[in-house]
Amino acid sequence: FADLKIEQLEENLIMISFSLDFCFQNRDVVETQEHYKSRWRSIWIMYLTMFLSSVGFSIVIMSVWPYLQKIDPTADASFLGWIIASYSIGQMVASPLFGLWSNHRPRREPLVISTAISIAANCLYAYVHVPHSHNRYYMLAARALVGFGAGNVAVVRSYIAGATSLMERTSTMANTSACQAVGFILGPVFQTCFTLIGEEGITWKLVQLQLNMYTAPVLFAALLGVINIILFFSIFRLFFCFVAESNVPDQDAEGNIDHVAVVAINFLFFVILFVFAVFETIATPLTMDMYSWTRKEAVFYNGIILSMVGIESVIVFMVVKMLSKKTGERAILHGGLLIVLVGFFILLPWGKKLPNIQWQEIKNNSIPRTAATEMLMPFWSLQAMPLPSNRTVEPVGCPVTQSWCLNTPMIYLAQYISSDILIGLGYPVCNVMSYTLYSKILGPKPQGVYMGWLTASGSGARILGPVFVSQIYTHLGPRWAFSLICGVVVVSLLLLEIVYKRLIAFSVRYGRMQEENC
Repeated sequence: FADLKIEQLEENLIMISFSLDFCFQNRDVVETQEHYKSRWRSIWIMYLTMFLSSVGFSIVIMSVWPYLQKIDPTADASFLGWIIASYSIGQMVASPLFGLWSNHRPRREPLVISTAISIAANCLYAYVHVPHSHNRYYMLAARALVGFGAGNVAVVRSYIAGATSLMERTSTMANTSACQAVGFILGPVFQTCFTLIGEEGITWKLVQLQLNMYTAPVLFAALLGVINIILFFSIFRLFFCFVAESNVPDQDAEGNIDHVAVVAINFLFFVILFVFAVFETIATPLTMDMYSWTRKEAVFYNGIILSMVGIESVIVFMVVKMLSKKTGERAILHGGLLIVLVGFFILLPWGKKLPNIQWQEIKNNSIPRTAATEMLMPFWSLQAMPLPSNRTVEPVGCPVTQSWCLNTPMIYLAQYISSDILIGLGYPVCNVMSYTLYSKILGPKPQGVYMGWLTASGSGARILGPVFVSQIYTHLGPRWAFSLICGVVVVSLLLLEIVYKRLIAFSVRYGRMQEENC
């Protein structure tokens, strides 16, 4: 162990007499019960950290659009995509930086600093209403910093890979992805609870703080971050598990990894996160356009729907790990992608009824000049009469500035709810199975760098997904947006068919190679 750099270990790693805690996959070395419990307490804190990082993304996802409209009425759905994508841009930038930091310093440092950045960013989000101008850009900066703090995901996965034996690794990686996925799904559940406060809420004039349905979720997330930091200092310890050389194949582990399978899983994971980011991003604008829901109604009703989806997903997580032992991860991943495909296919508009049009004050060049708009212009002029100064009515319906509202059939509520149920079933299946397959394909090799690739692909998906859907949805409508999503999922299914036989565990692949050599 002379090659280990002692300065890279945490200064308070138990005691100098136990300068390192090793757990071997070797029967000659037995891990004490005390060390075993301490190691798993630290792993559970990593699970919590992963959960909270994804909650930081999703806890405001249903309310970003109405909050943006409230603080800056000039903002459109296109800018919404950039605000949601900014989280993942920050995470993509921060992940390699925090990973490099953890290689040269105690891991507690990047974990604490990243969490502190998220706390500060959430507090900034609660104050974006205060400036008199450029509010949308303050919101953009706040979400980017929250994502930057969530860059500790790479550190979390690297730690878990190093603190578990080969026998434990697949299960812990699956649990980690489950915690992350549950955080993405259950974040809107917390948001729903805070809708009871209302849009006005309570104002604390001394510090210019408005505690309402938009700011309370981020302040709650900041509180959870403070608790997480306390756990880092009070319970978290650093552990390493080294694999005995006798258990590792003689051939170089790097050469034995199937990099085609690695790239394929990265692409499939990109698609999985891409479609789910689209699903979360479009939910609020879609329901406000199709069903004439107000901002508060959209946040509240979508929160209830996603709460039910979250309960469904938790059940799926419990069932899928048992089911995979009988059918295998590849078959379940294939089934999950098919379910997601059906979920988005259901969203395609097909009826004759058009959504209600949101009447707006007529301004020069504010409405697209088409044959339909020219014919209806006299009627719009009557509907666009200014309201009395003592009345304030929130406009609802599909904005006339989105020209597709005039000729695209509405998506019925039954379609939307059915799609939610199917995507809520398919997404957790795909998420867990992709991480489990990825971990098995990598085998005994240290997985920090490879997990960094997977994190980057997921962040890239959450960047492109919201930007893609907000642009396509705003300018072309739901028919084009969901058709293109279906096309992306079909491509991923074709790729899965091509590489299906290569998505096998490292140990299985190595055994087959040995057999062939004999």
